Amino acid sequence: MRILAVDHGEKRIGLALSDPTATIASPLKVIQHVSRIVDAAQVADIAAQNDVGLIVVGQSYDEDGNPNPAGRRAGRFADVLRNQTNIPIEMWDESHSTQIARAARIELGVSRKKRAGHQDEFAAVVILQSYLEARRASEQ
Repeated sequence: MRILAVDHGEKRIGLALSDPTATIASPLKVIQHVSRIVDAAQVADIAAQNDVGLIVVGQSYDEDGNPNPAGRRAGRFADVLRNQTNIPIEMWDESHSTQIARAARIELGVSRKKRAGHQDEFAAVVILQSYLEARRASEQ
C-alpha cells in the first residue's frame, strides 16, 4: 500500500510518496497554497492518481504536547481533506521535519546552491519516513 505524506505550510504543501511496500519515502512534489478547499482537492486528486491507501498529515506541537498554530492549521486542512476523499487520514508529529530535512541534505553533500529555497517536499519525506519506521517497529 502506498502512503502519501503531507507537509502543510502557509505558502506551500510538500508531498512525499512511499513505494508500494510502504518501506521507502521519496519526494513527490510541492503544491502552492491557494485555499484550504483547493489545496485539499489537489492532494485528494494526487492521492487517487497514485493509488494511495493512507494519507499522513504532519502536525506540529508545542512544548506541552498541544498543536501549535501551524499544527492547528494542519488539523483544519486534514478535516477539509477528509471531506474530499475516502482515503483514511492520520495525523503524525512533524516537529522539526524541515530542520531534519535540511541537515540530511547537508550531510549528503548537496551543494549550498541546490539546497537554497524551500525544503517542503523533503520535510514531507522526513514525516513519511518517520511514520513508516514507527509503523514497522510497532509491527515487530
